[in-house]
Amino acid sequence: MKVDTGVSMTATADSRPAAAEAERAGYAAIWTSEVRHDPFIAVALAAIATERVELGTSIAVAFARNPMTTAVQANDLQQLSQGRLLLGLGSQIRAHITRRFSMPWSHPAARMREYILALRAIWACWHDGAKLDFRGDFYSHTLMTPFFNPGPNPYGAPRVLLGRTVRRTARAVPAGQVAADGNPGRRPGA
Repeated sequence: MKVDTGVSMTATADSRPAAAEAERAGYAAIWTSEVRHDPFIAVALAAIATERVELGTSIAVAFARNPMTTAVQANDLQQLSQGRLLLGLGSQIRAHITRRFSMPWSHPAARMREYILALRAIWACWHDGAKLDFRGDFYSHTLMTPFFNPGPNPYGAPRVLLGRTVRRTARAVPAGQVAADGNPGRRPGA
């Protein structure tokens, strides 16, 4: 059995001491959340402080970012962690997306499905050399010049997991594209 743990993100974004201790204690994964600090910073610091434990966001707010920004951050974290990133995404609620993040809100299930498909198209462009030509109802990514293309990641694209509030979205994404739940201790296939 694999057991995961969370890293508190209320006091500090420096996850290194807690991550190193969790790895020493034998946990299988360490999860950070987007509360008072950026979960991607905490994952980056945890990656530096650990060698084997998986590192996940539980959750990163997808709709506060565009798919390209998330794809770049996740790709870098996948490489920094040597393939240990578990990209947990969630939608958050309308008030936070529109009033805190000043981003558009509509059709969260369809938007999340398209967000994940856009991530996959961006990663395919980098990893497989596919032309970037993603056009959806909410997102459009059609430009990738060599200067901005990081090329193939030796660890591949990270796994994408969804929080409970967007579970129905997992049924709308093609099989093998996303796991159904990104909450600590509830990883499918673990």
